[in-house]
This record gives sequence, C-alpha cells and structure tokens, in this order.
Amino acid sequence: MRTVHTVGEVRGALHEPRLGGQRIGLVPTMGAFHEGHLALMRAARETCDMVVVSLFVNRAQFGQADDLARYPRDEARDAATAREAGVDMLFAPAEAEIYPPGFDTWVEPGALAQTLEGVARPGHFRGVATVCTKLFSIVQPRVAFFGRKDAQQVAVVRQLVRDLNLPVEIVTVPTVRGPDGLALSSRNAFLSPEERGSARALPKALEAGGKAHRAGRDAVAATRAVLEATPELSIDYVEIADFDGPTLVAAVRIGSVRLIDNLPLA
Repeated sequence: MRTVHTVGEVRGALHEPRLGGQRIGLVPTMGAFHEGHLALMRAARETCDMVVVSLFVNRAQFGQADDLARYPRDEARDAATAREAGVDMLFAPAEAEIYPPGFDTWVEPGALAQTLEGVARPGHFRGVATVCTKLFSIVQPRVAFFGRKDAQQVAVVRQLVRDLNLPVEIVTVPTVRGPDGLALSSRNAFLSPEERGSARALPKALEAGGKAHRAGRDAVAATRAVLEATPELSIDYVEIADFDGPTLVAAVRIGSVRLIDNLPLA
C-alpha cells in the first residue's frame, strides 16, 4: 500500500491505472477505522481493480458544538489497518491541501440537507458535499463506497452526484453492528460502559419501530416509546424519511455523545 499526502501524488499515481482502464474505487473516511470502515474497504476490494481510501478529518463537517477536538486520530494505526485490508492507496492530506489559503468555494446542498441532521448540525452537509466533490475531482473514481448508517449523508451525496453530473457510482454498504446491536461509530469510543448499556436502546427502539411498521402500526410512536423508557437518553428526533426508500431514522444524546441510526422500512 502506498500512502500519499498531496493532490499531485494522487493524480500522478492514478494516471497510468486510469489510462489502463482499471476500475478505481474510493472509500472516503475520517479515520479511526473500525469494522464498519473495513466493510467498505472489502466491498471496494471485491469490485474494483484499485482501492483508494481517503483519511481526512474534515473540519467543515463539524459545528461549534461538535467534537472536532476530541475526534480520534491515529494515522499509523489506520494505515496498518488499511494495508491489512488490501487497500492500494491511502490518501491522508493535511488540511491546507484540501482547503488551501484563500479557499472560498463551497458546495451548498438544497432542501434535503436542511432537515434532521441538517437542523441539528447547521453547515454539516455543506462540509460533506464540498469535501466529497473535491475527493471525487482529485481521485476521479469509477465508484465510491458509503455506509448505510449515515443514510441522510448518502442521500445528499447521491443528489450531489446526480445534480452535478459527476461520473461516479455511489454504492451503499449495510450498517455494521456490534454484538449488542449498536451501530459501529468512531464516537462509540466516547461512551462509558454504563452509557453504552443505555445506548443499546437505540437499535432496540428501531427494531420495535420496524416491527410496528410491518404490523401496520405507527413506527415512530413505537420507536419513541422504547427510547422514552430509557431516561438516560435524550431524543433529538425520530422520523420516517425517504432515503433510498422509506427509512426510520433516529438521533439521541447520551451524556456528551450524540448517536444516529436508521432502519430501512421497504
């Protein structure tokens, strides 16, 4: 595996493979790799000739109340993990490489980005849309891989690709969960053992909502009932949204940690 840090290095390294017709896959990440990231890398490895993983903690995705400063960073560990997963190239740019001095061009997604996570984290999807557009331009992948756990993000990226006619296919990989059902997330590391025990109510609540939906009952009410029975949790939202089909989505806070999860209903 080759680790590169500049746009020029990426373009130089991918020039010949692209001319040779190789299928290049991109896995955009912010590092702190876990089994969810590895599922994306394996999906890319299975269908692509060359796998590129980006590792960039995108400041533009974080609001003032978000946890940018404490977001876990360990490039050496992540590089070793990516190498073991069969990744061909790790692109780990400095912030100035992505947002050079004087940078002032942003991609503003529309109404889809103004609901749910867009309300809770103003400007978040502008950061996502901008960095994804830049990564798609730098790497020029044939296909890019995203996790279903961030269903609204995937929907925003799909709309971005469609509206701007970007020549990249977006592939969604199912959510990876721990043995207790909690969706894997880098932020799970911030949970104490007691908080993690309470957080298990989130996937259980979504399962209850899915069961209610299949029985013709109110999925949102069923989900809320389970969450409200866990006083350690504070509910941000529970709704059904059209993210690649009807999707039951929820966000909760527990201590200083905010968790999101979803369940496709189709």
